Amino acid sequence: MDTIFEVSTKNYGDDLLLIKKTLSHMETLVGVSDGYFFSEPASKFGWTFFKLSFKPTLQSRIEEKFADMLNKYKLNNRSQKFTTFMTDYFHSKGCNIRIKILD
Repeated sequence: MDTIFEVSTKNYGDDLLLIKKTLSHMETLVGVSDGYFFSEPASKFGWTFFKLSFKPTLQSRIEEKFADMLNKYKLNNRSQKFTTFMTDYFHSKGCNIRIKILD
């Protein structure tokens, strides 16, 4: 099952480009291609919202490669750890976005 995030940004064009570059680099690091996709964006109140879906292969490879970093998060479940890790990873690459996991 795909992991789906709702992403919100105030600067859609720039952040989308950074997200694509960041995910492309991540795919190269873990040896996966075509591991994610985006929904169409919707704008409200100065924010743009869209969904970012991770295919299971990409998520599991990220969790394997960065297991030591994920384990350092003091959170209760795997999906919270993955969400926090991806948020921190995007922020470290200059993406000023908010991420919420959709159940």
